[in-house]
Amino acid sequence: MSSPKPAIELFAPPHAAAVLDVIGTVFEEYGMSFDPSDFDSDLLDIPRHYADRGGWFSVLTDAGRVVGTVAAVPKGAATCEIKRLYLLPEYRGRGLGRALMEHILDRVREAGFREAVAWSDVRLETAHQVYDRLGFERIGERDIDDIDQSHELGFLKRL
Repeated sequence: MSSPKPAIELFAPPHAAAVLDVIGTVFEEYGMSFDPSDFDSDLLDIPRHYADRGGWFSVLTDAGRVVGTVAAVPKGAATCEIKRLYLLPEYRGRGLGRALMEHILDRVREAGFREAVAWSDVRLETAHQVYDRLGFERIGERDIDDIDQSHELGFLKRL
């Protein structure tokens, strides 16, 4: 008997601590500073920062364990911003990052948005490959005012 495949589900409060663990693990892997008390404080009240703003936050679970995340939040009448695409290292390379992105893009498209934008730290090259394969175009670069003064790449997909 095989174990069930990882499943994507909407965020629920029991996922909260595991979401912090997953994202904190990825930040540590890439040498990035994770600061839920300040720059990453959206993760301390996910319903308020996502669902309450007309957006979505989903988790990838494997046998009940959160192993990945993805979210989107409206940035105007036509545009949604994709956020918080993270996957534990041992789950990469199996199409699960792409599945998370396709899941959130379906939500955005179904809600009537015409484009999705994503900003991603330059260190997250695997995520950039997923964006490229899904037909996002590169739209620029920016520096953000987080603890690391991170440099990000921008991506846009017309839906």
